[in-house]
Amino acid sequence: MTSVLIHPATYDTVRPAIDRAFEIFPINLSGKKVLIKPNALRTSNANEAIVTHPSVLRAVVEKVETLDPAEIIVGDNPGVVSYGANEECFEKTGLMDAGMGYYQNIGNDSVKIDFNPKFMSSVSVSKAILEADIIISLPRFKTHGLTVISGALKNSYGFLPGAQKAILHKIAGSPARFSEVVVEVFKIRVPDLFILDAVVGMEGNGPSSADLRDIGLILATDNAVAMDSVIATMMGCDPSCLRFLQKAKKDGLGDYDLKTVNIIGKLEKIPDFKLPPLGGEGIMENPSIMEMLTSKIKFRPKVDQKLCTACGTCVAQCPVSALTMNDNFPEVDADTCITCFCCQELCPEKAIQLG
Repeated sequence: MTSVLIHPATYDTVRPAIDRAFEIFPINLSGKKVLIKPNALRTSNANEAIVTHPSVLRAVVEKVETLDPAEIIVGDNPGVVSYGANEECFEKTGLMDAGMGYYQNIGNDSVKIDFNPKFMSSVSVSKAILEADIIISLPRFKTHGLTVISGALKNSYGFLPGAQKAILHKIAGSPARFSEVVVEVFKIRVPDLFILDAVVGMEGNGPSSADLRDIGLILATDNAVAMDSVIATMMGCDPSCLRFLQKAKKDGLGDYDLKTVNIIGKLEKIPDFKLPPLGGEGIMENPSIMEMLTSKIKFRPKVDQKLCTACGTCVAQCPVSALTMNDNFPEVDADTCITCFCCQELCPEKAIQLG
């Protein structure tokens, strides 16, 4: 039976909860390459509860250090408003310091892989995701306008660097289809352990709402579907109504029925918790949302010829060979480009801009 740990915690006393998580869900990290992936949605202050709190990340890193891994990487690909600002996001949120020197810009190196052709024939995924022996996912207790909740499964959407996220949002075209996309991305590489920051939660129209709730908990599990069913229940939402959980169960990723979940701790519904308007329905018809997504997917790399040294790094590292040298400067084929923006992240001269 799948278990979910629910453990009291504050940001000043989070370490006992982390120790308990590793005790209940032991993982052999000795000699392994470990990727720790927080939720780094966008540049913000830690107290806005938009990203995984730095105290939770630091406690996990400190714990992992004691388990003799061969390598630790801390990284994520920020969301739709922070493309090309990976370091800035981690610096300003406090996640860079909390990463204790293990931060890497995982958007710097990506690999093209096959994807569900129902949406896109291929996507570019951070190479660090595919090469990790162990992935520890650190989601946040939040609502989400499309999927209703943003938890363990949704945190894996950060596997994708660049504007691919916005492209998939737009291609999906409806909350139901976007829920399928979330599961398809999650299946690229299922994390091994999930530790959820629910010390302070987000309600209302997340995932960047200003409506926060003091909850005082850390959740942990080795099964994302079970964790998200617990989150939904705490929020007062029936897990069986969430389309991404229906899809995940159908694909054999777990069961949202709490009768199949062993709760270690106390599961309580949060009184008067505010879910997103319309429960995620109708948002894709919102003209302002669609305008924002359309603007994002129109971005393409452009070269500042005053800064470019024609080193060829961008051409060599493009996962889909969309860049070629033309008159000693890189030029992008807009039809081939998948807008992962690895070229911008990797350019040593910062000569590639988005336009």
